[in-house]
Amino acid sequence: MLAPMIPTLDHLRDEFEALERSLADPELLADAGRYREATQRYGDLKPIVERYDRYRTVLDAITAARELENDDEYGAMAREELADLEQQRDALEEALQRDLVPKDPFDGKNVIVEIRAAAGGDEASLFARNLLDMYRRFTEQEGLHLEVIDSAPTEVGGLSKVSCEVTGHGAYGRLKYESGVHRVQRVPETETQGRIHTSTATVAVLPEAEDLDVHVDPNDYRVDVFRASGPGGQSVNTTDSAVRITYKPGSDEEIIVTCQDGKSQIKNKEKALNVLRARLLERERARAQAEAREARLVQIGTGDRSEKIRTYNVPQSRVTDHRIGFTTRNLAQVLAGDLGEIVDALSDADLAARMGHATHGMEASEPPLAQAGGAA
Repeated sequence: MLAPMIPTLDHLRDEFEALERSLADPELLADAGRYREATQRYGDLKPIVERYDRYRTVLDAITAARELENDDEYGAMAREELADLEQQRDALEEALQRDLVPKDPFDGKNVIVEIRAAAGGDEASLFARNLLDMYRRFTEQEGLHLEVIDSAPTEVGGLSKVSCEVTGHGAYGRLKYESGVHRVQRVPETETQGRIHTSTATVAVLPEAEDLDVHVDPNDYRVDVFRASGPGGQSVNTTDSAVRITYKPGSDEEIIVTCQDGKSQIKNKEKALNVLRARLLERERARAQAEAREARLVQIGTGDRSEKIRTYNVPQSRVTDHRIGFTTRNLAQVLAGDLGEIVDALSDADLAARMGHATHGMEASEPPLAQAGGAA
């Protein structure tokens, strides 16, 4: 029943109407940051409020139909209409219950995606490049923008590691389930006897943190500049534009971030600081999650990067996501960026799990499937 949630929905409707009025306020229009936050919140609330208004209209129509249910002249028509209205009511109640599941406050943020070749040598580096290409195409389809900010190419044309920034509203919400160990099973081009090899790559998806989220004291890190280079030490830059930031060097909390794909030293430093803030934010989130994780474990898994989350079986053209048992035989399309079906299935499973933990209102809650932490 939706009745216990009515006060929350009324509150959201009041907030929506107040936001609608404020969007024409010159003072708000003059503050780009506040205006952006207000329009995003307005956009998030609009479908919920519209659904709630339809729900109230349907309830009124049900009341009117029931009054005519036993009428000699209009009873048959009223009963037929009532059956349809009750179906609409049930569907709207289910949708509104989903709307009120606590949201992840990071879903709308930009992200840092870090991919590293793991077990499998050259094959693992080639697989890491495959994953980068897959995410590049997927983000294009989603209306997001992916920019490589640091990479380490290998002699065979693969990548030992690569860091990217993905920008656009909802980037984290669409990519957060990718954190984990990805495994590929295929016959390498260099394999003469046709044997299938298994290689792995790790992926970390970190919500991008602004300075307001995580303040980094300049005294806590060292900045080194150097000349960017390609595989085998081949120079790809004639100036010292590459940047390496070492956070708390020599301590247990040391983090090293490099950025060399941009041509501007200033831009590379800015991107490296973005990655550092994202890693620090994720470190704090991981600490907080560890305290509550035991109470949140569900059958679909935790999403920790230590878990094998997905297998790409090339000989059988099969992709399996092990957290939810989802399988598709469209491997070529998936590697070409058609991740939507898998992401939607993960999102639905996550929502179903969180509905069991839902509380009234729209407070933040970390999804069981998206608990990445630290660097890949």
